[in-house]
Amino acid sequence: MPSCVSKKKYNRLSIRSEKLQTDSAVTHKRLEQCNISMASLERDKASLQDENAAVMKELKNLSATSTLTIADQARRLKNLQDLIQSQRNVLTNLKTSLGEALINFKADEISVNIKDGNVYVSLEEKLLFKSGKADVDAKGKQALSKLAEVLRATPDINIVVEGHTDNVPISQPKFQDNWALSVARATEIVRILTKEYKVDPKRITAAGRGEYYPVRSNDTDAGKASNRRTEIIISPDLKEMFKLLEQ
Repeated sequence: MPSCVSKKKYNRLSIRSEKLQTDSAVTHKRLEQCNISMASLERDKASLQDENAAVMKELKNLSATSTLTIADQARRLKNLQDLIQSQRNVLTNLKTSLGEALINFKADEISVNIKDGNVYVSLEEKLLFKSGKADVDAKGKQALSKLAEVLRATPDINIVVEGHTDNVPISQPKFQDNWALSVARATEIVRILTKEYKVDPKRITAAGRGEYYPVRSNDTDAGKASNRRTEIIISPDLKEMFKLLEQ
């Protein structure tokens, strides 16, 4: 039969057909690769979405925890401030009560002050002791009796009794030095407060400072007289405050 197309045209069409098949195969291969990449991207997208959800959940939890922590800290700070104010009130009331109890004694015999968060009751030597002695005089016992009434009526306080001397070496054979005299005087006052006037001994401490904490210069007789003193230092019980600080 006669040919419908020329051989030359046939060959051209065959070449074109082969090229189209090749292009189709390449395109199909690329489509497969795209589908694989798309599936991988979808998996990555899902993984990122899960990770983002986890991060958002963690941020939410952190935000809630942070809010709780701030609120808790604010509450603790408020409690601490209230406790500090309460301690200040205790000291102020204590100073007032001591001033009223000791009103019949002279200013150059007894002074009451608040210092460094404590109440200081300073009793001069001439009120309590004879020179170089550790036995409390009758008038001194009267002062200690009045002081003890306030101490017994005030709960949650700690008491330190400190003996002080001037820098003149002691000549009494009973005491080796001013350290010994200051300790003996403090101990004697503690003994009177606890045994005779029933102040709780668990709340009271005796200490001797000797000549090493003067309030005035020892260059004058008046200065020496001021330094020969007994200080009763009253401080509020700080256990609750320390508990708050430890938290």
